[in-house]
Amino acid sequence: MSQRRLLLCTDMDRTVVPNGTQAEHPDARKRFKAFCQHPDITLVYVTGRHKALVQQAIKNYSLPEPDYAITDVGSKIYRIKQGHWTEFTAWQQEIAPSWQGKSHAELKSWLSKIPGLSLQESHKQNSHKLSYYLPLYADKETVKAAIVARLQKEGVEASVIWSVDEPKKVGLLDVLPINATKLHAIEFLQQELGYRHEETIFAGDSGNDMPVLKSAVQSILVANASAEVKKAALHSVEQTGLQSSLYLARAQYCGMNANYAAGVLEGVAHFAPQFQDLLKA
Repeated sequence: MSQRRLLLCTDMDRTVVPNGTQAEHPDARKRFKAFCQHPDITLVYVTGRHKALVQQAIKNYSLPEPDYAITDVGSKIYRIKQGHWTEFTAWQQEIAPSWQGKSHAELKSWLSKIPGLSLQESHKQNSHKLSYYLPLYADKETVKAAIVARLQKEGVEASVIWSVDEPKKVGLLDVLPINATKLHAIEFLQQELGYRHEETIFAGDSGNDMPVLKSAVQSILVANASAEVKKAALHSVEQTGLQSSLYLARAQYCGMNANYAAGVLEGVAHFAPQFQDLLKA
C-alpha cells in the first residue's frame, strides 16, 4: 500500500484552464494530466463554474477528470466516478442554516436597491449562490459592506466574494452562506476523506480563491495571477504569520514558465517533494 497521497485542489479558469492573457507552456497541461492520473493523487476542481461548465472545460481543454468537484464558488460539492456525478447532500445541509431558511428570491429582493449590482444569468445562480456583475470602476468594498449590512438586518449571515472576469473585463460578486466558501468546502472534503493539512494542496489565481490562499492550507498562486491578488495574498499571510503556507510560482521548475498548470506543478514540487518522480516523468 502506498505511504504517500495528495489531495490536489485547484481552481480552473486561469489556473489549469489557460484562458488568461499570458502564454501557456506547451507541455504544462499534458504533464499536469499525467500527474493527476496517478492513483496516489486525488484531484479536486474548486471553481466558480457550475457543473455543466466544468464538464465543458474538461472536454474543451483535455483536462483530467477529477475525483471530486467543488463548484459554484464553494456552494456545491460532487463526487465523480466513471463519469457519474453525485452531489453531496451533506454539504447542502452544512451550509443552509446561515441563510435562516430564506429563499434566493428573498435575498435578491433585499439587495435590489444597492447601486451598481447587475444580476448574473439564471444558470449561474443556485439555491445557495446569488451572483451579480459589478463594474470594475465601482467601489467594491462599499458595495460588499452594503450587502452584508442589508442581509444582517434580516438575520442572514453571508460571505461576499469578489473576483474578476478578465476576458469580459467585469467584476463578479457572489453572495453565499457564511461558510460556503472554497476554503470551507475544501476543509469539509478533507474531513470527509481523512486528509491531513500536509497532504492537501490548493492552487488558484483570483479573488474568489483568497479565503484559501490566506489560510493555513498549503496554497499555490500561479505566476499569471494579477499583481493585486498577489499583493493581497502576501499581505494577508504576513499579518497572520502563515507565509510558509503560500507559494508564488516563479518559473523555476523544469524550464516551464509558471503560468497556469506549469505553476501548479511547480507548487506541488515545492510543498510535496516526495512526488518528484511523478512530476518529472
